[in-house]
Amino acid sequence: MRHNNAGRRLGRTTSHRVAMFRNMVTSFLDHEKITTTDAKAKELRSIAEKMITLGKKGDLHAMRQAASYIRDKKVVTKLFTAIAPRYKERAGGYTRIIKLGLRPGDNAPLSVIELVEEQLETQVPKKAAPKKTAAKTAAPKEISKPEAVTAAEAKTITEAVDNTAEPADV
Repeated sequence: MRHNNAGRRLGRTTSHRVAMFRNMVTSFLDHEKITTTDAKAKELRSIAEKMITLGKKGDLHAMRQAASYIRDKKVVTKLFTAIAPRYKERAGGYTRIIKLGLRPGDNAPLSVIELVEEQLETQVPKKAAPKKTAAKTAAPKEISKPEAVTAAEAKTITEAVDNTAEPADV
């Protein structure tokens, strides 16, 4: 029986597993999207959502708790200033896991875990477009472009302009 034994062991010792997830959370919050195996992504999801919840609290104690787990101070700052305010109105579910398929080398199932982007703009239903008449749908007339002038024609044009510009000698 597995009572009170939450989480996957992933074939690693406890210290290795904890260090791996600390590195993965740091990378995930820094890049906002990483590719990993399905099992690691599912475990990473709960840790990352806890960090974002700490970021939403925003107080000093929460910042210190996040800094004790996340390995980079710049990522902690990014979490509290950029990532957490994005999800201020959201009650949870900050991450999304998308399955990619099997890894060629060892046939392991791969996934992308990414932050869910907020949809700020609401979609307005489109009004029915008025029916177009035949005159409005006719293609506009194309403006004719000047044709290319060859070098010989350009020379004769410049000679003609030069001849007219000179005053006549009497």
